[in-house]
Amino acid sequence: MTSFFGCFHEPGYSIDKTSPFVKSFSPSSQFLSFPTLTLISDPSSAVATVESVTAVIYGHPRWRDSSSQKRGNLYSIAYSIADKFRALGSKIPHHLTGSFSLAVFDQETQTGLIAIDRMGIQSLSYACFDGGIVFGHPGQIIQLPQISPEINPQALFAYFYFHMIPAPLSIYKQINKLLPGQFLSFTQGKKELNFYWRPTFKNSALSKSELTQQLRTTLLNSVNANATEPDTTGTFLSGGLDSSTITGLFKQLHPKQATAFSIGFNAKGYDEMEYARACAHHFNVPLVEYYVTPGDVVEAIPKIASSYDEPFGNASAVPTYYCARLAKDHGKTCLLAGDGGDELFAGNARYTKQKLFQLYHHIPLGLRSILLEPLVESLANLKIPGTNKLYSYIEQAKIPMPERMETYNFLRRTPLSQIFEPDFLTSINHGWPIEHLQEVYNRPKKASMLKQMLWLDWKITLADNDLRKVNQMCSLAGIDVTYPMLDDSVVELATSIPDQFLMRGFELRSFYRKAFADFLSPVTLRKSKHGFGLPFGMWLNTNSELQEMAYASLEHSSLNGVIQKQYIKNLKKSHQSEHATYYGVMIWILMMWTQWCDTRFEYSMSEV
Repeated sequence: MTSFFGCFHEPGYSIDKTSPFVKSFSPSSQFLSFPTLTLISDPSSAVATVESVTAVIYGHPRWRDSSSQKRGNLYSIAYSIADKFRALGSKIPHHLTGSFSLAVFDQETQTGLIAIDRMGIQSLSYACFDGGIVFGHPGQIIQLPQISPEINPQALFAYFYFHMIPAPLSIYKQINKLLPGQFLSFTQGKKELNFYWRPTFKNSALSKSELTQQLRTTLLNSVNANATEPDTTGTFLSGGLDSSTITGLFKQLHPKQATAFSIGFNAKGYDEMEYARACAHHFNVPLVEYYVTPGDVVEAIPKIASSYDEPFGNASAVPTYYCARLAKDHGKTCLLAGDGGDELFAGNARYTKQKLFQLYHHIPLGLRSILLEPLVESLANLKIPGTNKLYSYIEQAKIPMPERMETYNFLRRTPLSQIFEPDFLTSINHGWPIEHLQEVYNRPKKASMLKQMLWLDWKITLADNDLRKVNQMCSLAGIDVTYPMLDDSVVELATSIPDQFLMRGFELRSFYRKAFADFLSPVTLRKSKHGFGLPFGMWLNTNSELQEMAYASLEHSSLNGVIQKQYIKNLKKSHQSEHATYYGVMIWILMMWTQWCDTRFEYSMSEV
């Protein structure tokens, strides 16, 4: 999570250093003030000034070329950025690798730049006003009198749709977020928002065996680069392909230091501890376990909600937090996370599902529309056995990508008019979520459907969701986290692997599984994709304390003018009578919004 706050502005403008916001920073914080740059940074950021150029950077950045990296090692990465800014300008981020958010400003030329890394591992928000740009956390930015704290109804709708708020939106109307690989420059008052990097998908000319060796070498090097202090580094271990690979490679590099941390649940269908244990046994790595209870969930909900600068509804934040806290309690200062492997190497079930639907489009259009579709519809109406499934398949296949992947979304399965209040619906663009997905999906040029889905997941599943979850929960637990799977070198390699290698037929992660077949445990290789879920819906029906908290949240004033009371009543009834897990998801989403509001301000949509 970005740990600096600053403002580029024209001469004559300054931030009031006596404001309560500035005073709220700890005495150890660095406060830098120039006629055209005001910056507050905590010690976890690197800050340096070279002549009239000041740079601040947060994360785990490295220079791409060795000579610049040597200079960065000699002084600091911030110093080397400040030193090179005049020569490289807005191209600075292109020459960096690793995770980072940065700000750099040249007082003499009145030129500034903010940017985040290619995969959006780090985040950075900003707001524009007359004569300047302010950047940092949304919670910091709204403290300035120039920035309105007004809630953005479109972002709130996006939260209910995605269970998080995807960039560039933020919960506040005036604040936006940088997208992965994006920068915002400031030159004598003029602003430019652009991308310094977008992926290029080109099939490698290397053989499968050569790509296999390259992958294994690249991942090993990435783990080594991300584990800079092995004595105090551990690994998240779920027992899946990615966390198991990272744990095994870390053990290979540092045999005596490797320790893994796992979370379990005493709930059927959720506990994967057996896979974590199998991996730990296979690599002979000490495993530290913790089983999350309903009481833990009750304790964690207010902490988690208040730790985010905007509402965040991924329930797996709870086990992530307890796993990070477990590592912290055992003397670790950093965890290696396995996030990204499924999105780089085709491991999500939706990839095979959409490939199956796409086969329908190989049938000539005329044959489909004139003969096949009318025939199947007629047979389905006659209730001929087996035709309903065929009819459903055709109807879904006809929906264009990526909208087709959204057919099971909560807000697509119930009419919006039965969920939201009329005034709220008139204040938003109902189609924004699909429009945003389409814009991201179509951004890569000359890419296959599989690569477009992967790219979409890099943005929505990783940058907007999973990475925000893990980063913030580790921060809440007081521990750092790095992502070897998302190192630029691994990403660049993944973009070059042909589709037929990545996914052979309808087998997920074909290439990856074969590449590590002689390295991973057979139990790991046989494990199906599960995810890091929380049995919230199940526990909600069996734990009175958790139910009391959740149901009280559904009566919160922040839902007034947004969600219909009848919908909430129906939601509770459906959860208690059928599919507790399914309906529990929406209860969690509503609860985390109201919990967040409690920690921020008294808020009612009807008052806006």
